Formats: sequence, structure tokens, C-alpha cells
Amino acid sequence: MAVPWSRCWRSGAGAAVLLDWCGGFSRRAFTHAVSAGRRTRCSTAAPQPATARMKVLFRQGPVYNFNRPMTIARHRNRCLYTTPRVGCSICNDAKLKDPFSLAQKDLQNLYEDIKKLLVSKAELKALCDYYFDGKGKAFRPMIVILMARACNVHSNKEGVLLPAQRSIAMISEMIHTASLVHDDVIDDSDTRRGKNTINKVWGERKAILAGDFILSMASMALARIGNNTVVSVLSQVIEDLVRGEFMQLGSKENENERFKHYLEKTFKKTASLIANSCKAVSILVNSDPEVHEIAYQYGRNVGIAFQLVDDILDFTSCANLLGKPSAADLKLGLATGPVLFACQQFPELHAMIIRRFSSDGDVDRAWQYVLKSDGVEQTNYLAQHYCQEAIRQIRRLRPSTERDALIQLTELVLRRDK
Repeated sequence: MAVPWSRCWRSGAGAAVLLDWCGGFSRRAFTHAVSAGRRTRCSTAAPQPATARMKVLFRQGPVYNFNRPMTIARHRNRCLYTTPRVGCSICNDAKLKDPFSLAQKDLQNLYEDIKKLLVSKAELKALCDYYFDGKGKAFRPMIVILMARACNVHSNKEGVLLPAQRSIAMISEMIHTASLVHDDVIDDSDTRRGKNTINKVWGERKAILAGDFILSMASMALARIGNNTVVSVLSQVIEDLVRGEFMQLGSKENENERFKHYLEKTFKKTASLIANSCKAVSILVNSDPEVHEIAYQYGRNVGIAFQLVDDILDFTSCANLLGKPSAADLKLGLATGPVLFACQQFPELHAMIIRRFSSDGDVDRAWQYVLKSDGVEQTNYLAQHYCQEAIRQIRRLRPSTERDALIQLTELVLRRDK
């Protein structure tokens, strides 16, 4: 039987997660959620899964206010599109166009154009082109393209994509790929996307240099855009990547701080790139800071949800689908969302987390504890909250096909299996 949601978030860590990171909870609403959860738990009705229980909580009171902005503005900009209250479920309108199909034309030849930027001597070119083989999902460039067109429609530009906006989509993929190359060296990974890693094929030294070269070419492409604000925004991504990697090398012994540390690391390593890339394309077409914030918050929330689902798949998906070994995070000593939630039910995990699963049998035992708990379910529910906040933000833009595709994208993020 799954432990009720209020008990899983009974610690100070849970309060920090909801109040400091989800952005849609007030302290009063959080208290209401917990007390309502207790009433639900004490009833004689049959036990409900976490998602069903939370629907009850939504009906009982304003647990999550979808009209509450992430940051409180002194006034509402009249140029922003106002929408009615958003329901609890993710939009699932069959009439919406598939986000990947919608962005396909703009993403055509994306990898070939990136390779042209990486012109160099034969061996270095082979290293740099290794992950730009066109077999990636192009998830980040797709979001950037759709956000650019949505912001263009909102700004009365008829959705026409600017060359500089497409360049940002390319740059985001280059920064992401460079970070993958460096991550594989740090983690001593053997496989990535179903094939050997660069460090496995060419060695660590050449892999590091290849990652540096890709990053330098991305920086040059960014400078050519010629917008100092955009340069500043995307430079923040590189700083966040480094800080996030340092955070991943460390951990928090205090259980109350551990979840906040995990989510902040998740933002810096994964969501910052999406958030700041979305913000950058909005800056190129609109001078309104509120529009920039909408784009940023959408990217931030979708990015965190994406990583939360990725952490779930480490426990639920087979290695062939993932393109890397399962339980990879545990083997690296990392306690992700499912583990942290499972620790609420199985305190035995606490000592393992502290020693980073380094003792014999730790990885297998931790794996079993997670599967016995509702850690995966709770992590998935948290990802749903971030997707709901992303929807709330993007709905503030004027309606467009691309805006609706960004809404539908949140459903794809939650349902992905690799």
C-alpha cells in the first residue's frame, strides 16, 4: 500500500521543495494539503493511489493555484494574454499538432549546419561530429524553435522565425552536447545513446578537448548574434553547468536540505539550458521583461520535469531503451528523486546515501527499497506539478499553434520511455 502523500513530504525537506521550488504553493495551501491528506488517510474508504488521492485534495481546496505567478509582479502587463483557470490535468487535445512535426522544417539540416561550424582537422572533426549524427531527439532545439515562434506570434511578428533564433537553437544543442562529452569523462561512462562514448573510443584527454572545442565554437556563434543581453543570458548556462557538476560531486548530510540540493542541482545541470535558451529567443523579438520571464519559467519547469522523468526511467526502463546501463545513478553514488522519496519510507537508505552507495551490496539494496516504496510514483507526481506550472506560464502568451504545441509537449515529457 502506498504511503500517503502528506507522509512522504512530512519533513522540512518536503516543505522546502513545494514552497521554494514548485512556486505554486503558499504556506497556507501547503498546510491545507497536509491536513486534507490526513483526513483522507484516516477515512475508512479503500486506499487510493497517490494521483487519485491528490485529485481529492484538489477538490477539497486551493492546494495549487495555477493563476499565481512564479514571481509576484507589482502590476499585470495588459499586453499579456489572460486565460481562465487551468485544470489539474495536462492538456490532451487530439487536434493539437505534434510538437516534433511542427518544428521539423526549422530543424531540418540542424546537425549538418552544426557540423559546418565545427570545421577542423580530420581527427578533431571526427570527435566533434560523433554525437551530431542526426540520431538525437533534438529535444532542446525543438523547444527553442517552438518558443521562438510562439513569442513571435505574441509580438505580432506572424510567427516568422528569425535567423538569430535558429542560431540559438543550434547553440543550445552544441552546449548540451559538450556537457555530455564532459559528463561521460567525469562519470567514466562507456555508453551514450546506445553506442560507445567518445572517451571510450578516443580516450579521456581527447574527449575533454573535443568538449572544449564544441563549447568554444558555440561561444563564437553566440557572439556573432551581436546581442549583448542574449550573450549574458546564455553565458549563465555555462556557469550553471559547472556549478551543477560541483553540486553533484557533493551531497547534503542533513536530510531536510537534501531534496532542495537535488532540485537545485537538477536545475543547473539540465533546466538552466532550456530556460535561458527560451528566454534568449524571446529577448530577440520582444522587449517586455514579463514575456522574457514567461519563456524562462516555461523552460525551467519543463526542464526540471524532464530530468525528474529521466531519474524515474533509471529505475523503470531497460538499458536498451535508455541507451545506457540502468541504475547508473546509484552506481555513481547519486541519490535522485525516487531514492530520496523512498528514504522517507525506508530510513535504512539514509546511511547508504551518506556513503554514496559505496559499500558492497548498497546499489542492489537501494534498488530494492526504491521498488518497494512509492518513490517512483511520488517523483512522477512532482514532475506533473512542474509541467502544470509550465502550462500555466505559457498560457499567458497569445494563442498560437506553437504555444499549444508547447502545452502538449508537457504531456510528452511525462509519458516518455527513453
